[in-house]
Amino acid sequence: MQPLGFDWKMSVSWLHRRCAKELWVGTIGVLHTSAGDNEKSGSIIQKLQNDTYDSGPKKGEKVYSPLVAFSFMLFILIYFPCIAALAAIKKESGSWKWALFSIVYNTSLAWLVFYCFSNGKFF
Repeated sequence: MQPLGFDWKMSVSWLHRRCAKELWVGTIGVLHTSAGDNEKSGSIIQKLQNDTYDSGPKKGEKVYSPLVAFSFMLFILIYFPCIAALAAIKKESGSWKWALFSIVYNTSLAWLVFYCFSNGKFF
């Protein structure tokens, strides 16, 4: 997920979201209020606004600009459906072909949209 500029917390929430799309919100909340962040007081909104990269070429830069936050939400919404939806696609179509197509197509589209929005290519 690093090519898209996700920090580790965004990547973990993305992986957890495969069970159900809405789980990424709770995962982001839990990761930002975990024991490692106790020294930073404030609401979850303040923690997200003040979150910075810990390492790499973006070290010290803020993780969540309004543009990156919006792009990440688009990525989560477009990315392939949850596991239950994939099972339903397989059951309704009678083969894994359409479920796999859904994974490849939606993931590719999500990466493209995130990349373009987060880099300002659509503006």
